[in-house]
Amino acid sequence: MKHVVLSAVAAALWMGVAGASFAADPDPQLEKGKALFISDAAPACAVCHTLKDAGAAGTIGPDLDELKADAPRIKKVLQEGMGVMPSFADSLDEASMDAIVAYVVHATGGGK
Repeated sequence: MKHVVLSAVAAALWMGVAGASFAADPDPQLEKGKALFISDAAPACAVCHTLKDAGAAGTIGPDLDELKADAPRIKKVLQEGMGVMPSFADSLDEASMDAIVAYVVHATGGGK
């Protein structure tokens, strides 16, 4: 009986440790979106927008932490542009735009 209890405890501890490590694994799409936001897009989103998670303090475009836009809105603006913001349809592929959208929504809690 002791072995069964100890085995159950060991399994629970392992699951907790393994679960924690899986939860801490970075999401490649979010990492790509953050890199594009900070510097890899041309022009980089961080030049114009404030986003705390990215360390960005741009003042030309809206503060994304305050705006908390949802995914469809961000994607539309990336594709079509808005005001002084250019369209990125010719400079970013769909996967790159989707990565930026996922990152901004994740970083801001957008759409909630």
